[in-house]
Amino acid sequence: MSKQKRCTYKVGFKLEVIKYAKEHGNRAAERHFGPPPSEKMIREWQKQEDQLQKLDKSKQTLRGHAAKWPELEVDIKEWITHHRENGFSVSTKMIMNKARLIAVEKGIQDFTGSPSWCYRFMKRSGLAMHKTKIAQKMPNEYEEKILSFHKFVIDARKKNQFELSQIGNMDEVPLTFDVPSNRTVDHKGAKTITVKTSGHEKTHYTLVLSCCADGTKLPPMLIFKRKTFPKEAIPRGVVVHVHDKGWMDEKGMRLWIEKVWSKRPGGLLKKPSLLVLDQFRAHIADTTKKNFKEVKTHLAVIPGGLTSQLQPLDVSINKPFKVFMREEWNKWMAAGNHDLTPTGRMKRPTITQVCEWVKTSWDSVKDEIIVHSFKKCGISNALDGTEDDMLYENTGTSTSSDESPVSDCEDLSFLDSDSSDEEFLGFS
Repeated sequence: MSKQKRCTYKVGFKLEVIKYAKEHGNRAAERHFGPPPSEKMIREWQKQEDQLQKLDKSKQTLRGHAAKWPELEVDIKEWITHHRENGFSVSTKMIMNKARLIAVEKGIQDFTGSPSWCYRFMKRSGLAMHKTKIAQKMPNEYEEKILSFHKFVIDARKKNQFELSQIGNMDEVPLTFDVPSNRTVDHKGAKTITVKTSGHEKTHYTLVLSCCADGTKLPPMLIFKRKTFPKEAIPRGVVVHVHDKGWMDEKGMRLWIEKVWSKRPGGLLKKPSLLVLDQFRAHIADTTKKNFKEVKTHLAVIPGGLTSQLQPLDVSINKPFKVFMREEWNKWMAAGNHDLTPTGRMKRPTITQVCEWVKTSWDSVKDEIIVHSFKKCGISNALDGTEDDMLYENTGTSTSSDESPVSDCEDLSFLDSDSSDEEFLGFS
């Protein structure tokens, strides 16, 4: 005997059946609309009438498991609502962390706050992750330039026998004092999504990140838009430079070579090295090339338009770094007690605070992500060809857009791969 297929019914249909049953009786409703629905089903629907009246008539509802920790979910939903009413961004990782804290306060022993719990909680609570970013498309014809770049790198490696610790990449990352996310958890159907800031989300500074193919992270350099060096305390492990426009120039490159690149492991010994750079003017100026030549550094310049394919920092590293930066900024915003200007406006984060955020976020990026990114770009792969399959493999970490456009409802594999150090993507 074949198994009977289970039917699903929308809220509007259930309410129509309930209304008919009230007027003519349950058996009459069964004869009129079914079977199915059966008389037993109609009786169950009548018990749920109050709940059904509150729901969207076009949806199929009251399905799935009930919440195991209903009191915890009430508290976490109130926390989300409070944050959103005050304009604070809420990420899925913030929800999981807060839920774990509430579980400890309530003495709940078996709560883990996993991504799968967060997914079900948001679904039960009518919450969704709102997305706005659109990914930029790459040019269609770039294979020849990529092959030419790879040939240059391979020839240079064979000729000079660079150690992996002497193969590096540096890039300028434009950042702002406020780091609001373009995603936040909020109620489904919300029309206007606003996030509270200190009003300095357009006050820029330049961050210079650099790393090596063995996973070594070099000290970050921050370039602030000002004419005098700040009097604030600068954390150890961070280099600060000033420029009247907050940009990198030839003077800044000379400082970076002196303070960062030359002090990498092996730099003082002037070991032969290879540095991957984009075509930014300050990178390829004659004075910059001369400075690199003095420290025995060969340059591999990425062809225009291909940094999202060939620059390790762009491909896999900048995205997790920016996620960590948003977390640090969100903590600062949510902490409150901010200094105010004479007019009552919130002051922007101090240079010391920004440097601390950068240092903490950069330290949080995993070494293995850096190692993998260099191989994905074809820069540090084994010269015998055994690692060529790692080129352009889909790791889900590309930063051509700050957020991935993939719908989680189409692919829920992120629930298995999500780590405690990364914010998993939102829900459509």
